[in-house]
Amino acid sequence: MGIIAFLVIGLVAGLIARAIMPGNQSMGLIATTLLGIAGSFVGGFVGSLFSSDGRMFDLHPTGLLFSVLGALVVLFLVGLAGRGRRVHV
Repeated sequence: MGIIAFLVIGLVAGLIARAIMPGNQSMGLIATTLLGIAGSFVGGFVGSLFSSDGRMFDLHPTGLLFSVLGALVVLFLVGLAGRGRRVHV
């Protein structure tokens, strides 16, 4: 997969994940693209759990569906980590 296609799928997956996840995620296009790319790798790991080739810990990007699911997991974990750091004014 070319780097441009990887970035475009990352951006689309990040945008879809942000649209599905409730709440305010204040991030720009670069952060959204990085979210989609991270989601692609998380989705690749989850997808490898269901494959029978025996290569569970290989990092590889996946298609759009698993990329969106992985990005949702990453958003959820970031949301959990960020709850304790809110500043009340």
